[in-house]
Amino acid sequence: MQKIVLYFGIAISLISCKNDAKSTAGSKTLPSTTVEVYYANGFEAEAMDGYQVLKIKEAWPGADKVFNYAIGPSEVLDTLSGEFDAKVATPIKKIVVTSTTHIPSLEALGVGNSLAGFPNTEYISSEAARKRIDAGQVTELGQNESLNTELLIDLQPDALITFAVSGDNATARTVSQTGIPVLYNSDWTETHPLGKAEWIKFFGLLYGKEAEADSIFEQIEQDYLAAKELAKTASFRPTVMSGAMYKDVWYLPQGESWAAQFLNDAGSDYLWKETEGTGSISLNLESVLETAVEADYWIGPGQFTSYTAMQEAHPVYGQFKPLKDKMVFSFTNKKGATGGVIYFELAPNRPDLVLKDLIHILHPELLPDYQLQFFSPLDP
Repeated sequence: MQKIVLYFGIAISLISCKNDAKSTAGSKTLPSTTVEVYYANGFEAEAMDGYQVLKIKEAWPGADKVFNYAIGPSEVLDTLSGEFDAKVATPIKKIVVTSTTHIPSLEALGVGNSLAGFPNTEYISSEAARKRIDAGQVTELGQNESLNTELLIDLQPDALITFAVSGDNATARTVSQTGIPVLYNSDWTETHPLGKAEWIKFFGLLYGKEAEADSIFEQIEQDYLAAKELAKTASFRPTVMSGAMYKDVWYLPQGESWAAQFLNDAGSDYLWKETEGTGSISLNLESVLETAVEADYWIGPGQFTSYTAMQEAHPVYGQFKPLKDKMVFSFTNKKGATGGVIYFELAPNRPDLVLKDLIHILHPELLPDYQLQFFSPLDP
């Protein structure tokens, strides 16, 4: 899901111990280990006799319906009489997803070749996926808001993974009526740095790769927390500003947002850290100038990719110390072959790399040999 945003980031919480649990139903073993979820708020899984129930608790912000999906072998699903929003026979062989954030999970699990269709394929940056697109192995399905349902139905995928911004969507209903399982994935609503990444376990369930998904996530978790501890050893916390003007309003992250949490974990003093909320603040230029004119760094200046473009858009940007000192860093400069911003696709899956990027920028002495993955200084 490629979105125009004025900031970046995600939020962090506590570590919990993980315990695998296995049981049997007659001579049949459960699909695999029970899925434990520690950071993500949007989904959970419950092991049953021979299958699992995947629950999507907040398919979109404010959703009051919990979606229940039965996941398991077809011979088990055929015996179920309960009410489910979908039944998905595992392991999946062919899938359609609708957000670029889903693709890194598929590839990390080694099932990238199962991707059969996608809307707006030009947004995809993955080199492996682009090769398959160029070879005609991934069908272009049009706009995400109005999928080409005829093409999608002709593909006969084992599942369609979609998302909704505000309420149920008509395309999902139409496709589900044809017998194709439709599942909501709300990874984009997570406000925890590791919460988004933990959605790899959602895909692990669908492919019978729960153990692999847990192992991949555990490594990301360990790397993130180790980087966070490293940042604590910094001798000072530089001040940081963020966001940019859109028309006459400056949008920047609130103090409880994922962006602010990243900056905090990277060992910086975000100048709006005391504000409440997980979204964005709308401020006037005068207010931002008063607070941040002498900031040390400017992280995430909207969609700007060069100092020249910033100056041309709003000459007042030149009053800020980070622009004068050439200390403005953006994630929008690094794009895939067809123009998709790599950060939008991969960063939600790799918060450990995002955090290391920020530590290298803010405290280069702590990670002197690190190569930036997402962020870069603005072009001249």
